[in-house]
Amino acid sequence: MAALPRGHWIPVLAGGAATLAVAVGGGFWWLERQHFEQTDNAFVEADKVTVAPQVDGYVADLPVSDNEAVQPGQLLVRIDPAPIRARLAQAEANAEALQAAVRQVDDKARLEQAMIGERAASVQSARAQATFARAEMDRYGALAAKGWVPPQRAQSAKAADDEAAAGVAQAQATLEAERRTSESLGSARAQTVAQLQAARAAVEQARIDLSRTEIRAPVAGVIGARGVRLGQYVRPGGALMTVVPLADAYVVANFKETQVARLRVGQPVEIRADAFGDKTIRGRVQSFAPATGQEFALIPVENAVGNFTKIAQRLPVKIAVDRAQPYAGALRPGLSVTVKVDVRRNTGPSFAEAADAPVRYARR
Repeated sequence: MAALPRGHWIPVLAGGAATLAVAVGGGFWWLERQHFEQTDNAFVEADKVTVAPQVDGYVADLPVSDNEAVQPGQLLVRIDPAPIRARLAQAEANAEALQAAVRQVDDKARLEQAMIGERAASVQSARAQATFARAEMDRYGALAAKGWVPPQRAQSAKAADDEAAAGVAQAQATLEAERRTSESLGSARAQTVAQLQAARAAVEQARIDLSRTEIRAPVAGVIGARGVRLGQYVRPGGALMTVVPLADAYVVANFKETQVARLRVGQPVEIRADAFGDKTIRGRVQSFAPATGQEFALIPVENAVGNFTKIAQRLPVKIAVDRAQPYAGALRPGLSVTVKVDVRRNTGPSFAEAADAPVRYARR
């Protein structure tokens, strides 16, 4: 075979080099596909806390500024407490007045019990007098029948007996009136005690409202979206600012349903963000969402149509960030990142096992 001219070797060598490069690149690509699952449809998220007032009033103090780091319990906003303090003083005075009213009813009840005892003694005295008058009437009646005493004396004894019987009836009526008065005092006391409890509840509510004039940070984080200003009138439920717990930020990666079969809880993850250049942040697969992203959309996609085309859906996968490494605290919610999961680690349950576990638990 004749040798090729020197000039003809250049295309051959170039073609061979290109073939080798494609083969090497394809080999690396195949190994990458075998060992890793990755996606660039991933975003940093955090459980942001919106701070809102529970009482209305004017903002008297605003000791925090935009993008300031705060600790749990740190004062964020102070609402003018003067109107609520006045309401608390009024509620306390009302409660004290009702407490005095209860004591007054108790004093009247004790007096009524003494009066009932006195009236009961009067009934006993009237009955004794009636018994004596009845005996006198019987004795003088017998004597008058035999002519030993004048009829007028028997008539006087009869009148005394009637008067004594009337005295017994009057004493019993007075005793019954005192008892009914005592019962009415019991009802009045129950009503006053109920009013006192309502007044004490109003005092407690005023104290709670007073404590709510100081709005404190519920979690550690950084202040964002601060829309409140000093002197502004705020109402319950209105958003004042947001506390973003950057230390607890995590990543939600939306993998295609064709990728999740090899994902397992606990597998290591490499996280890259354009904001950090070539820096890599480590993490791990923490959990799988209970449904695909479209299921949580405001307007779900209607698939029961004639022109349906199957499209691979994406399943959100939560990725926890290793906090012991540099740049872990620099993740900001909303940043887009690229995640790469090392699927060679069979650490925890797979997607199918994790999805089936709640169903098996519910069937028990």
